[in-house]
Amino acid sequence: MSPKPANIVVYGTTWCPDCRRAKQFFGEHRIQYDWVDIEQNAQAMAEVERLNDGKRIVPTILFPDGARLVEPGNEQLAQKLGLHSAARQSMYDVIIIGGGPAGLTTSIYTAREGLQTLIIERGAAGGQVGNAQLLDNYPGFDEGIPGAELARRLTNQATRFGVEILQTTAVEEITRDGRYLRVRTTDEAEYAANAVLAATGTRYRRLDVPGERKLIGSAVHFCATCDAPFYKDKNVLVVGGGNSGFQEGLYLSRYARLVTIVEFLPEVRASKVLQDTVAAQPGMEIVTNHAIQAMHADRGKLAGVEVMDRGTGEAKTWYPDGIFIFTGMDPNSEFLPPEIQRDSHGFVMTGADLQTSMPGVFAAGDVRSGSTKQAAAAAGEGATAALMIHEHLRST
Repeated sequence: MSPKPANIVVYGTTWCPDCRRAKQFFGEHRIQYDWVDIEQNAQAMAEVERLNDGKRIVPTILFPDGARLVEPGNEQLAQKLGLHSAARQSMYDVIIIGGGPAGLTTSIYTAREGLQTLIIERGAAGGQVGNAQLLDNYPGFDEGIPGAELARRLTNQATRFGVEILQTTAVEEITRDGRYLRVRTTDEAEYAANAVLAATGTRYRRLDVPGERKLIGSAVHFCATCDAPFYKDKNVLVVGGGNSGFQEGLYLSRYARLVTIVEFLPEVRASKVLQDTVAAQPGMEIVTNHAIQAMHADRGKLAGVEVMDRGTGEAKTWYPDGIFIFTGMDPNSEFLPPEIQRDSHGFVMTGADLQTSMPGVFAAGDVRSGSTKQAAAAAGEGATAALMIHEHLRST
């Protein structure tokens, strides 16, 4: 019998879609694991065959307690990790969709006021802020704070006041049922509330070039803190010359041999401080006025990137080991009913009280039209949303 692993171990291959999904699940929940490509490790391949009665089945996932899951779905992984995915009751005063800084801050205020509050979060509590390497502009932390630590503190503060948090659960529909609002999740559970807050934030925008979709999760990534360790001593491409691209590129430089930041426009948009930091960092370079045209895959691995020099029209092929994309954000607002108005980019429109065009449904944080897309601002909007929700409940 093999010894129990010290960490979660994922045995898989780069071309296996279920392997990519499992890796994405662990990344979204900030769960550390060791990745073993059995095609590059004969001993690991033999171990997978031994564990599965001679069958080469991936992913095969081993846990420190000796448990093993073979080709698990996200629900199995959530159950194994003890993630809460079913609410204790069917009716709440407030249901908050999204557990980032806006949603968590709202919940802290509403729960302190005695309102029964449920958060439904499709990923990990804390939202995308938990993936940030360091927040040095969040008030109260004079030396900065790692995103994962801020997410942990906000989550602990919310649960201390009695907030119930569902994780790995997505909302599919919001409907009006008389005086109540009904929220239905993708696993067909249904909960009712007197008020609902949409605080679902944004997601990283994709390039939508040929070959990109096949490589997401194996060679194309959207989170450096999640996937940088896989590129130790390798060459990576960072797409996007804004603050996010530069910040994530600096984090990647801790692991990669060469980090190339490529910007579509003739000039980068990152702050002067970040530009100076990158310029002084060995193993980093910046290429402007270049456009990614296509990506090529070979059995799940990146086999080349077609690039065009927008100044000369010259076509080039680059051969990085991985690509990290930071080209902007799109709102997570597709699940909202059509009567909730959005702007031309899909961000939710609200009044001064943060209420949407659907009475009783509010919006705060990055998903809201006109928001500043800053963690501190999202927390501030969350506090405002709580006060507005409280006032709404008093008058209904």
